[in-house]
Amino acid sequence: LLAEKGKSRGRRKLQALVLTPTRELALQVYESFTVYGRYLPLKTTVIFGGVGQGKQVNALKNGVDILVATPGRLLDLMNQGYVDISTIEFFILDEADRMLDMGFYDDIMQIVKLLPTVRQTIMFSATIPETIQQLPHNILNDPEIIKIAVSRPAETIIQAAYIVYANQ
Repeated sequence: LLAEKGKSRGRRKLQALVLTPTRELALQVYESFTVYGRYLPLKTTVIFGGVGQGKQVNALKNGVDILVATPGRLLDLMNQGYVDISTIEFFILDEADRMLDMGFYDDIMQIVKLLPTVRQTIMFSATIPETIQQLPHNILNDPEIIKIAVSRPAETIIQAAYIVYANQ
């Protein structure tokens, strides 16, 4: 992002888009960008539904490098002409499994169709149900899948469960 920031002159262009399923997660991701990027010349904002859009629109009008958004509000503001995702270079789907569980598949596909074809796409998912297995193949070219499995505890650790009854 910093390398691209140096190339762009004038108004900020939207470089990265992070989609999350809920406003709570969107705020959490936004706060992380704010903390970790505190000393960087990158501007981040967050948009989500359930609140007035005035402050969000003003932040977008002032220029943004990184946008964290929920799908519904993003599509709404895109349809109103406040968000242009044609310059996105990095597209992140956070909790992709949850987004699909919440019925955002059509919204995601609508957003993906408007993204540049040349971009880096990253999907994070805690589980890999059938629908998630198909999504990378629908929106990516030759996707790489990295699975991190939960490992067994060391053999030297003894695990036990104790059933405890309330005093009678």
